[in-house]
Amino acid sequence: MTTATSEEKVAAGMSLALDDVTLSYTGTPVVRSLSLSALPGEILVLTGPSGCGKSTVLRALAGLLAPDSGHILADGAAVTTTSRDRAVVFQDNALLPWRTVRSNIELALALRGQPRSGRRRDAERWIEEVGLTGFADFLPKNLSGGMRQRVQLARGLAGAPRAVMMDEPFGALDTQTRATMQRLLVETWRTHPTTVVFVTHDVDEAVLLGDRVAVLGQAGAPLRTIVDVPRPRDRDALDHPDTRAARAKVLAALGHPSVGPTNTPEN
Repeated sequence: MTTATSEEKVAAGMSLALDDVTLSYTGTPVVRSLSLSALPGEILVLTGPSGCGKSTVLRALAGLLAPDSGHILADGAAVTTTSRDRAVVFQDNALLPWRTVRSNIELALALRGQPRSGRRRDAERWIEEVGLTGFADFLPKNLSGGMRQRVQLARGLAGAPRAVMMDEPFGALDTQTRATMQRLLVETWRTHPTTVVFVTHDVDEAVLLGDRVAVLGQAGAPLRTIVDVPRPRDRDALDHPDTRAARAKVLAALGHPSVGPTNTPEN
């Protein structure tokens, strides 16, 4: 497994931007006048209180929701619909239930335009990479929640997107499985660089995964702050003074006192 350089990550990822964007959900504005950008090849984490529009922003970046006003851009071009360059990984199981693990991943390869002759080989490579060797012929219903998320991660990246939107993909997992998936995401992102926009309620997850953390507020104050997170990116770094300081900034923007990593407030 080869880790991409910083230059390769920038080249592989796309820039994403919201320029003075207002978004509505079921007719009610949930995001007003938001300006925010994701840099090529970075992991930008969105967090904030419930109802602040994190998932709505993600859907808009993916081209699943048109803005009421403002502009959404991908590499400077207007986002008007979905694109295979912008993949989405949801929290809920979005795998096709009648397709096996291999077949779900092969679908992403087919949509990318890969010839049929090479799909099985590449799908098997992805299955191995996400630690599911031996499960290629299983249906989603026969997999655990963590295993299904591994398949979703593989399927999302197999199409070689230049950006991936991830909507609380690990939120329903137990603590141990969640930590494993966080590590797998980082390892896979290093090997297959792309821009990632990741939504979470968990502050520790935000500072563990993000290069930057954008804290969203309610519609009247859509962006409270953006926090740069120091590296290296691993769980030991959560105890580093610089990382603890970044975490404290995120908590302060959320209106919470700084507490230990095991006591991260839910929002």
